[in-house]
Amino acid sequence: MFCEKAIELIRELHRMSDGQLPAFNEDGLRQVLQEMEALYEQNQADVTEAKSAGRADLIPSIKLRHCCLLRNQRCIVAYLYDRLLRIRALRWEYGSVLPANVRFHMSAEEVQWFGQYKKSLASFMRSIGGEEGLDITQDMKPPKSLYIQVRCLKDHGEFEIDDGTVILLKKNSQHFLPRWKCEQLIRQGVLEHVMS
Repeated sequence: MFCEKAIELIRELHRMSDGQLPAFNEDGLRQVLQEMEALYEQNQADVTEAKSAGRADLIPSIKLRHCCLLRNQRCIVAYLYDRLLRIRALRWEYGSVLPANVRFHMSAEEVQWFGQYKKSLASFMRSIGGEEGLDITQDMKPPKSLYIQVRCLKDHGEFEIDDGTVILLKKNSQHFLPRWKCEQLIRQGVLEHVMS
């Protein structure tokens, strides 16, 4: 049946929750493009025959295949656009460095797009905050307090805060740190917020 492979791409995205990125389905995308190529070639042959032989009985099948082509096109664009929206959201969630398991699910073009988006966002943040810039990816939710208790989930090494104090982040150590300095590390899975 026409358009089944394209609809399966959309269903694949729908099955995943919003914060997750499924593996890029290159094989499914290739199958849809091959189906579109076959439909286009069939239409070209029928249009030529309808024009030369005056066969009006071919027009409904030409229109049907054309509608299938348009539907496949819409499905592919929706699939790719939804993936880009998810990748953009991952930049805000994880920061400029994505975990390896997320990068594994991205195509080479998506990795390239992520790099360009990351550079554009960094350039914008540098332009709005004076000399140091303004990190708009911090404080995604309004903070209740400026300092929080955090536990280190893995060895990270030295970490310097604004007053020049250097803290050694070792696994299972707990620290009372400024929220804005910790948020990125919390999103990366280095620290966890300890609720008291």
